[in-house]
Amino acid sequence: MLVAALRAEDLKDIEYARAGRTSLRLDAHIPDGKGPFPAAILAHGGGWVRGDRSSVDPIFEALTNAGIAWFTVSYRLASDLLLDPAASITQLGAAENDVKQAIAFVKSHATEYHVNPNKVVLIGESAGGQLVSMAALRPDPGGTVQGVVAFYSPTDLPALVRTSSWIPESVRDAVKGTFWDTMMMAELTKFSPITWVSSTAPPFLMIHGTDDNLIPFAQSERFCDKLNEANGSCELYPVKIAGHGMRAWESSHITNYKAPMIRWLQQVLALK
Repeated sequence: MLVAALRAEDLKDIEYARAGRTSLRLDAHIPDGKGPFPAAILAHGGGWVRGDRSSVDPIFEALTNAGIAWFTVSYRLASDLLLDPAASITQLGAAENDVKQAIAFVKSHATEYHVNPNKVVLIGESAGGQLVSMAALRPDPGGTVQGVVAFYSPTDLPALVRTSSWIPESVRDAVKGTFWDTMMMAELTKFSPITWVSSTAPPFLMIHGTDDNLIPFAQSERFCDKLNEANGSCELYPVKIAGHGMRAWESSHITNYKAPMIRWLQQVLALK
């Protein structure tokens, strides 16, 4: 299907890839005009086990007003981490691959959607932040991007598991010091963005509520520090007295992060 070149288009339920019998889908907005437009690929949160691609809607309008095409994607969800931790950790790799497939789809359909394949950024919230970060830090061939915006993203999964109040102490005590504990921590380290920072990483913008009681603000602080120490580029925008979730921010009228985010995107995409 060829998208009209002059009028803005809102596209729904587009298949971007298949994973076995699973159809992976996205929604998109293409701005007015002929383009080619810069593009943002968005991944929702939900702890890798729930959520949908509409949940990042608080930033749709800001991206639209900036003339950035956006593609919000669904990905394969994991099993409950406590009920089936092995399967859940394995599924992190599947979800990461789904994000990489979305990048490949947008780039290979750049002409159809009037986007510039050399001006693509990734934006993710919470679990989606971890996924887009991993996709950017260890990209597939041809899958490099120009920047990443990660909202309240888990960047060090072993540290999160060790300290999270969402995991009962009885569960931690049951596996502590066992072979399973060692294996699980090794796998979580492999899927932690902080493990993969390097000087070749694209620029990152971390946006995080200072009062987040689910993903500690320190996760973004440590990631930014490590990336900058590696001669990469990372900026951290603290959202003062804010908890977890952009929809919660929206209902509390916390929107001050949007203008700095757009300015940062314009800078890394060389739009200004």
